[in-house]
Amino acid sequence: MLSRLLKEHQAKQNERKELQEKRRREAITAATCLTEALVDHLNVGVAQAYMNQRKLDHEVKTLQVQAAQFAKQTGQWIGMVENFNQALKEIGDVENWARSIELDMRTIATALEPGTGACWVSRGWKLPTCPQRRS
Repeated sequence: MLSRLLKEHQAKQNERKELQEKRRREAITAATCLTEALVDHLNVGVAQAYMNQRKLDHEVKTLQVQAAQFAKQTGQWIGMVENFNQALKEIGDVENWARSIELDMRTIATALEPGTGACWVSRGWKLPTCPQRRS
């Protein structure tokens, strides 16, 4: 009877060990699956962050190129505006010069009117150094 109890006890212990080993393997398998799922989930987030970073880097480079082009174009516009302002100043100078010449010509024309002592000589007016007419 004792030997039978011992055998039953050993059989139950073996069953428990096998059940415990089976549960341990299942727990290891479940933990492995859980770990892989967590890693996959994290990898998706990391991959998305990496893709976002690459897109941002590309956008930054594009923006830098566009900013450089805009700065160059702005410099050209500034140069054009400065040239235009200079041209306007020159036009103003020419206009003032033309007014001055016109005023001088009117003064000369007034001085050369008949009765002021000027006379006509072949291609232009001659001032009072020409011989005077006698009346």
